[in-house]
Amino acid sequence: MKIGVPKETKNHEHRVGLTPDAVRELIAHHHSVIVETGAGLGIGAKDADYEQAGATIAADASKVFEIAEMIVKVKEPVADERTLLRPHHLLVTYLHLAAAPDLAADILASGATAIAYETVTAPGGGLPLLAPMSEVAGRMSIQAGASALEKSHGGRGVLLGGVPGVEPGRVVILGGGTVGNNAAHTAIGLGADVTILDKSLSVLRHLDEIYGGRVKTLYATQDAIERLVGQADLVIGAVLIPGAAAPKLVTRKMLATMKPGAVIVDVAIDQGGCFETSHPTTHTDPTYILDGIVHYCVANMPGAVSRTATYALNAATLPVILALANKGWREALKDDVGLRAGLNICNGQVTHPKVAEALGKKYMPAITQLSEI
Repeated sequence: MKIGVPKETKNHEHRVGLTPDAVRELIAHHHSVIVETGAGLGIGAKDADYEQAGATIAADASKVFEIAEMIVKVKEPVADERTLLRPHHLLVTYLHLAAAPDLAADILASGATAIAYETVTAPGGGLPLLAPMSEVAGRMSIQAGASALEKSHGGRGVLLGGVPGVEPGRVVILGGGTVGNNAAHTAIGLGADVTILDKSLSVLRHLDEIYGGRVKTLYATQDAIERLVGQADLVIGAVLIPGAAAPKLVTRKMLATMKPGAVIVDVAIDQGGCFETSHPTTHTDPTYILDGIVHYCVANMPGAVSRTATYALNAATLPVILALANKGWREALKDDVGLRAGLNICNGQVTHPKVAEALGKKYMPAITQLSEI
């Protein structure tokens, strides 16, 4: 199969779809890879590194799309890239279509087939291709929040870990999944006072077993959220419903109960955000202040630690890309129900139920589409 890797063009997105190591593995399986010039510079990989791995270097994205059958990216294609999509293309990347109706409309109109990393499932449950970036984003959320709490950045002037004689900052984490767990791990390491809220008792039990008395766990009722958010110095939004728009757990009215200069970090912003007052920001201008509360809502947080993030991503995605290339995407999806869950668009139809619901589109089951091809 001919596999294309365009350079990421989203604001401050320095990751790349495939590392030279991953390219070498694909070449060893008798596939061809074309990489846009400069695509790997954000992770310290030069064109020569890709050529040494066996790839061909293309002068621009249009050449990559012209030649490739499978397009491997990290983030969703921007408007200019979407004009290059054709019906024969298989697009494999993070899409988050529930919060991006224009993106969905363009892919549907192109006739391309799109697999979203974030909805691929594992046999025992979980989201194996989303997990690496959730781990990165969870840990980064505390770094970002700690920085935003500094007075020079509009925050309360609170040091999360405190010092002897001064209490530590209070961190409230909404959601105890991969993002929430990793946020807690980092916050505890800094010495913060950490509380995690979740609606799953099994998740809360698991977190209690891991961290013992170092974190407080609480069932996520509306009353508990309102009360804890009002006490927090830093609130992390770490809620995810696979494929669906994130629920709005914190309303604008709740901001009035928060301490002036408190910080919220909305890691769910890719799926529309779990704070009513959230809107996407970039690494260039990551925060804004609304009603006295600092909002950090960068939609591609792991892009700032591109090398770590890319290698973590490829460790998870390479087996999937190999399966799609070796078997052909139709057979690969027929054989693997978890991978089939990643199919979001096929033949101009939305093939994920939560995505269809969020977009107000008719849902066509993926297996139905595959049986008709």
